[in-house]
Amino acid sequence: MIKALGAAIFYARFARPFSRLGFRRRVGEAPLQADFSGQRWLVTGATGGIGRAIALGAVARGATVVAFARDGGKLADLVMAAQGPGRIVPAVVDLSLMQDVRRAAAEVAREGALDVLVHNVGVMCHDFARTAEGVERGLATNLLGHWVLDRALRAGGAMTASTAIVSMSSGGMYGAALDLAALEAPAAARHDGFLAYAQHKRAQVALTHYWNREGPGAPRAWVMHPGWVDTDGVRTALPGFRKLFRAVLRNADEGADTALWLAATRPAAGEGIWLDRHRDDEHAFGFTRQGADAEALVAWLEQRVPGAGGRRG
Repeated sequence: MIKALGAAIFYARFARPFSRLGFRRRVGEAPLQADFSGQRWLVTGATGGIGRAIALGAVARGATVVAFARDGGKLADLVMAAQGPGRIVPAVVDLSLMQDVRRAAAEVAREGALDVLVHNVGVMCHDFARTAEGVERGLATNLLGHWVLDRALRAGGAMTASTAIVSMSSGGMYGAALDLAALEAPAAARHDGFLAYAQHKRAQVALTHYWNREGPGAPRAWVMHPGWVDTDGVRTALPGFRKLFRAVLRNADEGADTALWLAATRPAAGEGIWLDRHRDDEHAFGFTRQGADAEALVAWLEQRVPGAGGRRG
């Protein structure tokens, strides 16, 4: 009953701004003016939905996009779909396995620096499962892999003061105060995929703050959410939500717009979460301000990284 009431309040507050109606109100028909010629990008989860739209949008504007995804067939389709002066460089990576993330990051770093890194990949896991490295799959994919990828790219020299980091969060984070104990359930009986996903997305906001405090010479970072987009993930993980809001869900290009805009304009970094080319408050409800801070999150992630002295599942 409490969860149902909370969902009703959430949907009532955000249905309009997160829908296609919200996109049209704030962005409208304004074309994205951007030239990414000569730039090198890395986009995770690049073969479907918003990630695919980001990758293709960057290629259309001249970028070379290293596309990380698990399915080689879908990567081949992405290469074929790319149009414009840029190109796709496909890379088969299991983004839930930290060993594979490190391997792929080292390969990227050997080719030089990145202009843009887009942490796009995300999954909502209703079924509890651990990876071969002992990490709950949602946590591994949505958050821990982002941290490991960032660290590995920095260690390899691929991240500079000229690199822009864009993280794809979700409006669901508005309902979560960062709770480190809720990032990963200890067992299936205590796992709630919806709540865990909200925690991971709230943690992306905190992680962005951490990156922006790393001082001179470090990349700048922004965190955004795409609104409610009709993706394969939504169709699979939230069929009831999709049935209710399908008529006003955004398409993938509308969801990708702010990521491309941020990479092009690079506004002043700071607190807040970006939606439709505008910075919004990252706290819609007062209780979410009481969560763990970025430094505590980073310490927790460091303890959870497999193969780096952290604890094992």
